[in-house]
Amino acid sequence: MTQAPTPMSSLLSTIDSPADLRRLSRSQLPQLADELRAFLLASVARTGGHLSSNLGTVELTVALHHVFNTPEDRLVWDVGHQTYPHKILTGRRDQMGTLRQFGGISGFPRRSESEYDTFGTAHSSTSISAALGMALASKLKGEERKSIAIIGDGAMTAGMAFEALNNAGVADGRLLVVLNDNDMSISPPVGALNRYLAQLMSGQFYAAAKNVGKQVLKGAPPLFELAKRFEEHAKGMVVPATLFEKFGFNYIGPIDGHDLESLIPTLENIRHLLDTDSGPQFLHVVTRKGQGYKLAEADPVAYHGPGTFDPAVGLTKPTTPPRTTFTQVFGKWLCDMAEADARLVGITPAMREGSGMVEFERRFPDRYFDVGIAEQHAVTFAAGLACEGLKPVVAIYSTFLQRAYDQLIHDVALQNLPVVFALDRAGLVGADGATHAGAYDIAYLRCIPNMAVACPADEAECRQLLSTAFAQNQPVAVRYPRGAGAGVEQPAGLEGLPFGRGELRRKGRGVAILAFGTLLQPSLVAGEKLGASVANMRWVKPLDAELLFEMARTHDALVTVEEGCIQGGAGAAVLEALQAEGLTLPVLQLGLRDEFIEHGDPARLLAMEGLDAEGITRSIQQRFGDLLEGGAAGLKVVA
Repeated sequence: MTQAPTPMSSLLSTIDSPADLRRLSRSQLPQLADELRAFLLASVARTGGHLSSNLGTVELTVALHHVFNTPEDRLVWDVGHQTYPHKILTGRRDQMGTLRQFGGISGFPRRSESEYDTFGTAHSSTSISAALGMALASKLKGEERKSIAIIGDGAMTAGMAFEALNNAGVADGRLLVVLNDNDMSISPPVGALNRYLAQLMSGQFYAAAKNVGKQVLKGAPPLFELAKRFEEHAKGMVVPATLFEKFGFNYIGPIDGHDLESLIPTLENIRHLLDTDSGPQFLHVVTRKGQGYKLAEADPVAYHGPGTFDPAVGLTKPTTPPRTTFTQVFGKWLCDMAEADARLVGITPAMREGSGMVEFERRFPDRYFDVGIAEQHAVTFAAGLACEGLKPVVAIYSTFLQRAYDQLIHDVALQNLPVVFALDRAGLVGADGATHAGAYDIAYLRCIPNMAVACPADEAECRQLLSTAFAQNQPVAVRYPRGAGAGVEQPAGLEGLPFGRGELRRKGRGVAILAFGTLLQPSLVAGEKLGASVANMRWVKPLDAELLFEMARTHDALVTVEEGCIQGGAGAAVLEALQAEGLTLPVLQLGLRDEFIEHGDPARLLAMEGLDAEGITRSIQQRFGDLLEGGAAGLKVVA
């Protein structure tokens, strides 16, 4: 697909920093916003990335950088997948073609990337805490800078945001919280807070009366002033802002987040309030995801994180059917198991689409629970359901389960409750980078008593091991990667695999490769080249001790292969088991190195980590060449 060149226009081409933006007159800002939106759309269409959220923050970003003295004043973006306009205006316009690619700029704020990225983000609901810390640090240092947190209504469903509000309301710092209310997180918004905001925004008689009154009374200034004073009282009665005012904030809004004529003077007034130490301020702005691009406005979920596309055409279906993803395997299994067992309930922390639960919600709405961006609550909520005899399945990304670690230990594992954790995005995730990589779940799960951890090697095993996990009377996590598998056909039924048992997939000599998860495929290729044995271990906990000890006693060396961190991972579990059994032999551990791995193409990243077939082969040759079938000379032939 040939893309039209990214539009570059007279105003945007002159903006290399917010200082350039602040030299523009207010009358020029709408044109700049239009140019910025056009550039953004064309750029993301070429690279892929987050689109709807960024189209919705164009005017807000322009206004914030125009009014506040960034980077001296700190902007802290929540999640950060709406910061492409911010990146474009802060000197990275020419780098947008490298977005989310290896060696290119991140799709999220990164402190190492720019002084304007004051806080690294990608997980939700951290902005108010970080901005408050910055505000109070400035006060302690005798500085007058301001801190601004920009948080979405979806992120406001998390308890961490309210913990920060509770602290900020009694703290004495120059803090502004901007609630970017677009009635949309990634999945449709849920919960009482969203209902409150929706009611606030849909106060039609209040809005209509306000607008009509202004038009009628504009020609009579005394009456107009009286109406304005009445409006302030009416606002309190019709759309009370007590929720945030009770936290100690001065609440302002809601205002149109796409109207620069409203945004600029409002932010200037707030800046003055912050200069006069008038306490923490709370600005409620209303925006629309996908603003200015009709296709994204109509379907902001589809355009949340699209790949490359032609903006004139929009998203199109691929000409050849894509391979089944592990997420789709889980979604189908969930519906099939729910049909077979009425005890099954499904839980997601605001990731319905990403976790493959759209069809489950449609078919089993009474057994589907989206708890909002509240991972801690999701896990303990599942524990409560399990206490009453139900069988909860928590669909959650590996990186997000980290946020509920205490609940996992204290509320689920300690009570040995039968909760299934479907861990999507285990291992490397590609363009989203280190913040979203599921690198640590093996290490942080296997040390917890009562927990079991399964690592399916392909789509068929994913379905089967989910069934195995569901049948247990203890907590079990099934970890699987983002994207498609090897193309293995799934069984139609719901039969499981033996609990805690692996299988020998290739019998060789000298060296045995113990593969955990989808790296079985490149391990088999390496095994063929090297004449090595290959075991599909399937379970990290419990380890298949019988299979492990057989491999240890019949081979001269072992190699463990996993798409997870080496420290504390599956290889470490193997070493511990061997030591406990009194077996001593060389073990090579292959996995993710002790570093945060950048964003980029997943296959390239795996190759860089030495976890593709060639890398596994090379590592084994270097370490155990003399132990392999045929010796070193033979290796030169088969390699």
